[in-house]
Amino acid sequence: MHNYKRLLVWQRSYRLSLDVVRVAETFTGVARYPLASQIVRSAISIPSNIAEGSGRGSEREFGRFLSIALGSAYELDTQIRLASDLHLINSLVAAGYISELDQIQRMLRRLRSNSIS
Repeated sequence: MHNYKRLLVWQRSYRLSLDVVRVAETFTGVARYPLASQIVRSAISIPSNIAEGSGRGSEREFGRFLSIALGSAYELDTQIRLASDLHLINSLVAAGYISELDQIQRMLRRLRSNSIS
């Protein structure tokens, strides 16, 4: 199937997940645990689903896992916005994450459309 480590979308989402997990570790206050936990799960889910789908036996299955990764990317976008509005993430840092997520989402949609067509 695909060598996921060679896919630019996997590389970028993996780097983003490292950054987001590190910043979530700094959260404080009442929102710390639930929001940090959800952000970490969403961030990790993106490259993980790309990797899992690449090991599946068909392009259709790969496309299905890309759809799951895309859903996690949208979920992470919302959570980063929440964290920024709650002043848990610096707004400039959050804007950088959201910009990167926009690119990752485009890449996932393009790759998914190539996998299911």
